[in-house]
Amino acid sequence: MVDIQKVVEAGEQRLLRRLRELVEVESPSEDKAAVDRAGALVGGWVEELGGKVKRHRQKKFGDVLELRFGPAKSKRGRVLLLGHMDTVWPMGTLAKMPWREAEGKIFGPGVVDMKAGVVMALEALAAANALGVARPVTLLLNSDEEVGSTVSRPITEKIAQECSAVFVLEPAQGLAYKTARKGIGNYTLKVQGVAAHSGVDFERGHSAVLEMARLVQTVAGFTDLNKGLTVNAGVIAGGTRSNVIAAECSAEVDVRIAKASDAARVERLFRSLKVTDKACKLTVTGGINRPPMERKPGTVALFRLARKLADEMGFVLDEASTGGGSDGNFTAALGVPTLDGMGAVGAGAHAAHEHVVKAHLVERTALLAGMIAGAE
Repeated sequence: MVDIQKVVEAGEQRLLRRLRELVEVESPSEDKAAVDRAGALVGGWVEELGGKVKRHRQKKFGDVLELRFGPAKSKRGRVLLLGHMDTVWPMGTLAKMPWREAEGKIFGPGVVDMKAGVVMALEALAAANALGVARPVTLLLNSDEEVGSTVSRPITEKIAQECSAVFVLEPAQGLAYKTARKGIGNYTLKVQGVAAHSGVDFERGHSAVLEMARLVQTVAGFTDLNKGLTVNAGVIAGGTRSNVIAAECSAEVDVRIAKASDAARVERLFRSLKVTDKACKLTVTGGINRPPMERKPGTVALFRLARKLADEMGFVLDEASTGGGSDGNFTAALGVPTLDGMGAVGAGAHAAHEHVVKAHLVERTALLAGMIAGAE
């Protein structure tokens, strides 16, 4: 492992230079051209490494990049390095939130989530190549992760089934790798009521807002903290004026589950919702769209290897779980051993203080290289 650390350290300036270049190519999910510019930049670096670039072309979102390294055939299983190029930041953010370094931190839109993970993967592959590691590796960079992975999910699932392990390049949880993530659901409730003048025809009205208030209380009761199940009605909209009994109201509800078995239970609960006021009509749409990444034996085995390698490198690696989701949820649900949070150490994802801790870049990249070399 010492050799890998030295090789990665020798490439640190290249890593930092590429990270700045990639951060300064803004790539919001909704802007196909912008994401494709980021993809072209990364594709050029991949070709310099001798990798093969395959573009899964998209119309609405940026193209998904499938980047292959190493021998096409090998006795060793293929490893999937899984990441994304899109960010939550709109075009123009760089002017207000420019790349800067201060107090050992690197700031910029998308720097930790997850452009650092992308360049770390390339440096880890370069280190593995320099040390003669010959195994098939696919680096898959999705273009729509921040908005639900609708176009990239089938690509991710197809490629993952060819692999023996998946390493997700999302940022670390503090200093820890992630061995479990919650699944995510989104439901929309819409109530159709009967409008009326609140002063003249009060009794003729049937308020969609009042009915929704009752429903929100009901769905809040679906939360079961002992099972890791949470339900949050985060957006409610309805009515037109204070003197009009509301004819319409809608609510957007976020659901998080820790166990795949809870998905059917949640679905039953939402589909069983009923209005109290029979003059109102309820429509429920949505569902669980990202399965949970459960802590399974294959993932535990990967983490134990990572912890052993980290110990040899001289630092402690912990494991953690999180309520947020990633594309690793999809691969884990297929039964492919998946380890997450293998990107940069930092904080502030999706926030104005988003940053990477510079001091951890080399050691975490070396650990990723070690996992590429050592995972079965």
